[in-house]
Amino acid sequence: MRLVFATHNAGKLREVKELIGHKYKVIGLSDLGDHEDIPENEPNLEGNALFKARVIWNKYGTPCFSDDTGLEVDALNGAPGVISARYAGEARDPQANMDKILSALEFEKKRTAQFRTAIALILDGKEHVFEGIVKGTIATQRQGVKGFGYDPIFIPEGHNRSFAQMDNAEKNSMSHRGRAISKLVDFLI
Repeated sequence: MRLVFATHNAGKLREVKELIGHKYKVIGLSDLGDHEDIPENEPNLEGNALFKARVIWNKYGTPCFSDDTGLEVDALNGAPGVISARYAGEARDPQANMDKILSALEFEKKRTAQFRTAIALILDGKEHVFEGIVKGTIATQRQGVKGFGYDPIFIPEGHNRSFAQMDNAEKNSMSHRGRAISKLVDFLI
């Protein structure tokens, strides 16, 4: 079965393909020649994921899924949350986003946070939502160069290395996206 993943993010697409494996042929929007940005204006992660999946379903009528992920920092009252990709502005610059969080937490002792992913699947016109959460802490500085987004500053609970210091297999085995994708795959089987 072919599944369209409603994303233009090459890092996310690569990660999801690794998580799903060969059970399904996963393609991104660029593979369809679709380069249009889908707005993320909903008030929560689930709403954004559903909205993006609905756009693709209505456009192509093919099984599709979308995700939205937020970094929720306790000392920042859950921010950046639903605006994680745009936390430092509309340019969606990961370095600027990390700088803003590191600056906001500069003198903060409570650095607990969680990554949360919501995945919306539309299959045969029916909508399904899956969630994955991983708890951890925000590092005091960037650590590692792998991954994408906030990976260099997020240290998952029970570990002393950031996601950006882990290889893909290790990160995927515990990540928020990995947990949500696992629920998606279990549902599809």
